[in-house]
Amino acid sequence: MNTILVIDDQPQMRRNLLTILEMEGFQLLTADNGRVGLKLAQEELPDLILCDIMMPELDGYAVLQALRADKYTATIPFIFLTAKGEKADLRAGMNLGADDYLTKPVAKADLLAAIAARFERERLNEARLRAEIAKHRFKLDFTSPAPLRENLALSGRAAEVLLWVAQGKSNADVGAILGMSEKTVKKHLGHIFEKLGVESRTAATLRALEALGVQLAG
Repeated sequence: MNTILVIDDQPQMRRNLLTILEMEGFQLLTADNGRVGLKLAQEELPDLILCDIMMPELDGYAVLQALRADKYTATIPFIFLTAKGEKADLRAGMNLGADDYLTKPVAKADLLAAIAARFERERLNEARLRAEIAKHRFKLDFTSPAPLRENLALSGRAAEVLLWVAQGKSNADVGAILGMSEKTVKKHLGHIFEKLGVESRTAATLRALEALGVQLAG
């Protein structure tokens, strides 16, 4: 199940959000200020972050800037939560790379719809990848990560991670197969993204398939 980090300095708001998300079966992390939230995000690498804007220690804008500058957290979906509704705030958040923006108090339906939209986008990216693979007609060989080490200049462990990711395995599956935590898998993926000059799991997978396979004519 996906892990969501909630960063908000208002206790009642945090409790409300956590109650809603817990009932939906999400694994949850929580922080009561931006500095703690940033540290948790970097340590735990959640699948999505809900973050207030106006907070002590570190505001939501600073949290997002730090996350986007970190190769391990740069692609984590990020949704701002704020009591403000001005368009200037909306533009500022989106310019920094936020994926969505919800005004508090957030209705349950709106919250869940925003989260679902982010995860659906990930699913569609995977579907587009599969279509791209079919179009190029790769004859694939998944017997060894050696081509990934040699052709993409990856470390042995990173090559092993990418080999399984390229076969459609989730981070949890890869961790179980390779005997590492899901967080460690995510950190390897961050290194892989940086090494390959890509920003998404989909793009990294396509590079892996090109390295592993021989493209067929026609």
